[in-house]
Amino acid sequence: MKAKTNYAGIPDKYARLDDAQVVLIPVPYDGTSSWGKGADKGPDAFLHASENMELYDIETKSEVYKKGVYLAPAVSENSSPEKMVETVHKTIKNYLLQDKFVTLFGGEHSISIGSIRAFNEHFEDLTVVQIDAHADLRPSYEGSACNHACAVHEASKNTNLIQVGIRSMDSSEVEHMDEGRTYFAHDLYDDWMDDAIGQMTPNVFITIDLDAFDPSILPSTGTPEPGGLFWYETLDFLKMIFKKKNVVGFDIVELCPNENEKSSDFLAAKLYYKMLSYKFYTDRILTDEED
Repeated sequence: MKAKTNYAGIPDKYARLDDAQVVLIPVPYDGTSSWGKGADKGPDAFLHASENMELYDIETKSEVYKKGVYLAPAVSENSSPEKMVETVHKTIKNYLLQDKFVTLFGGEHSISIGSIRAFNEHFEDLTVVQIDAHADLRPSYEGSACNHACAVHEASKNTNLIQVGIRSMDSSEVEHMDEGRTYFAHDLYDDWMDDAIGQMTPNVFITIDLDAFDPSILPSTGTPEPGGLFWYETLDFLKMIFKKKNVVGFDIVELCPNENEKSSDFLAAKLYYKMLSYKFYTDRILTDEED
């Protein structure tokens, strides 16, 4: 990671931990990816794109950075997948105990094992919404239960897991998947968003693997899969979750930046900021739509 600066170049008064409502933890880890490497460079690319992004959100008529966003020191532990997961877990718990809205940017999807574990310990009856191309339900892969291919296996046993956008999986994962709570990319019907919302408990954690998006709009990810989600349908779904549930935190993972392709970096930056805008301005969105 480069030397730390404020998230999105925001003024210091909005970037101090004591005053900020939001904490952003970069996790530049890429220790278990099995094809396209480079997710460890994702946080820097995301932060650089964020510095070049307009901070007024047209849809919510807001500047959510004024709620305060503290850019935490990056989690740099990379001696083993298990130690990385443990460090992510401990780091998140520290900020949750300070009553912060905690968010993370990876890094590969294995970081979410630590994320989900921390949020599940802190919040009762947690739903995990996974937006992803891959099922990530293997109990173990390449000798570790903390592999990116195992990102939500623990969540499938310990939380209410809802999977969206899935279009690639191994036959060994079938036994761990609840197909009644899985919304395959090829089978998204008219009312799928309402049905998914109806399956969620009040407290929700969202984990987004950027390969959930169609590679035509986000090619810079480790394992791009055809037939993915698009920008506005994804925002519609996220907006509904933030309106109707208590989103307690989220992470975004698997940006593998390409020096010759910057649109993926910028999509990731806009997605993160949109999610913050929805979190803190859902009442305003509801009012606008009802008028």
